[in-house]
Amino acid sequence: MSLTFYWYPNCGTCKKAKKWLDDQGLNYETVHIVDQTPSEDELQELINHSEIPARKFFNTSGKKYREHNMKDKLKNASEKEMIQYLASDGMLIKRPIVTDGKKVTIGFKEEQFTATWVQ
Repeated sequence: MSLTFYWYPNCGTCKKAKKWLDDQGLNYETVHIVDQTPSEDELQELINHSEIPARKFFNTSGKKYREHNMKDKLKNASEKEMIQYLASDGMLIKRPIVTDGKKVTIGFKEEQFTATWVQ
């Protein structure tokens, strides 16, 4: 199984997730979430496969989230608008995101990673 690992190298949570993937011997391709921000289509696909609402894909603790006043913007935003916001700036996206094209995890919780990615 080959995974895609969307991450930001300076993110502590991403580093923990990467170490966990390495420790499990899992193969993955890294995608720098800021330099190669997922497109609207890619984000739509991730959201569809994750069964997690688009709103949960936002990095609510991030500086950009506060700077762009996203809390207020998201109150009445449609899923399409949320995806447009996410695609506009990789720093707005909660990370890491891991996918195999069918399943998706957001953030890093060891129990969730074990349940999802260890066969």
